[in-house]
Amino acid sequence: MSFQVGDKVIYPNHGLGVVEKIEEKTILGTTCGFFHLRILSNDTTVLVPVANVDNVGLRRAITDEEVEELFSLLGDGKIDNHANWKGRFKDNSDKMRTGSIYDMADVLKSLTFLAKSKSLSFREKRMLDRAKALIISEVSEVMRVKVEEIENRVEKALERCFSTKARSTTRAAARAVAPAPAPVPAAAAVAAKATPAVATKASAVATKASATAAAKASPAKATSTRAAAVRRQARAS
Repeated sequence: MSFQVGDKVIYPNHGLGVVEKIEEKTILGTTCGFFHLRILSNDTTVLVPVANVDNVGLRRAITDEEVEELFSLLGDGKIDNHANWKGRFKDNSDKMRTGSIYDMADVLKSLTFLAKSKSLSFREKRMLDRAKALIISEVSEVMRVKVEEIENRVEKALERCFSTKARSTTRAAARAVAPAPAPVPAAAAVAAKATPAVATKASAVATKASATAAAKASPAKATSTRAAAVRRQARAS
């Protein structure tokens, strides 16, 4: 990645700087180019070899659009954390070295969240302060807004993040303790399965009974009809 004089760049763990000069220097018989960066936070100058830009993570400052993406990340409720101090410190140190403002946002969220429940070690406290300062200084410069205003916005985003995290944790705990549906007793299950068959059998029995009754009633009805005919004939005579 190439830079020009006047470009605003981020030098990992140093913060926002301005390229003031690009020149070649001969050191131990080797000639190479260097970027002269003036670090704005402390007004110091550092030299970065042009050939080593990618290795040290030198990058351009974020854009206005990326600022909004950053604040969305700060307030999304997603927090990475390790219970093991060594693993946590190593991961956070690696993120700080990348120079990515999004990696620094992850460090800021995780360490701020952790600090609410326990005291941080001196090294982690220093890392937390560093991550916060680097984020605020870069956003303040990009948006041309006072540091205090950006700091307030960062604090609100973190509060939103922790509130979202708390709600998610509460919902997860509620789901974990919710009673399971009561099992259907074996006898009831058998009865439920048997009901259609019983109903079918009862219907068949009723149909058979009706047919039998009808069959018995038919001869009696015929006899009654013949007797009525004989009586009518006798009267006619």
